Amino acid sequence: MKLAEAESKMQKTVEATQQAFNTIRTGRANASLLDKVQVDYYGSPTPLKSLANISTPDATTILIQPYDKSSLNLVEKAISLSDVGLTPSNDGSVIRLNIPPLTSDRRKELAKIAAKYAEEGRVGIRNIRRDAIDSIRKQEKASEISEDESKDLQDKLQKLTNQYTTRIDQLLGDKEKDISTV
Repeated sequence: MKLAEAESKMQKTVEATQQAFNTIRTGRANASLLDKVQVDYYGSPTPLKSLANISTPDATTILIQPYDKSSLNLVEKAISLSDVGLTPSNDGSVIRLNIPPLTSDRRKELAKIAAKYAEEGRVGIRNIRRDAIDSIRKQEKASEISEDESKDLQDKLQKLTNQYTTRIDQLLGDKEKDISTV
């Protein structure tokens, strides 16, 4: 595994962690809360965002307008069954989701979930580092690179690892600040 390849994988891990953070509800309406919602549309699970226009007309409302009006009830059912924790209200043409203000207990729970996502991201980065170091050591054993080159590559890899784990920590700090803001 080359250094550039390891860096690319670490960047993707940071991006995946950021997307996981986006699915956590803060006190504001955000269309990405519905990213994980799958609608059983004609017998196959389909992402909600490919079946409907999702908008946020104000800070406490998400508006879902299905492209196909006949799928309105399916969309409503999928949201009800999902882990979003919001109750949809259907007026016949659109579905509204009202975002209630978060309680302090719920904020603490969401902060724990964010911390869990961050830890998963850090573990992913450490796994990438471990695989890259194994690859470097194999190259050293096969005499493809010298011991000095091996140590140099491992040092660079550690610096990359530190850089990307710091980035995840920054994202976590931003998300915790978002969650705790009333």
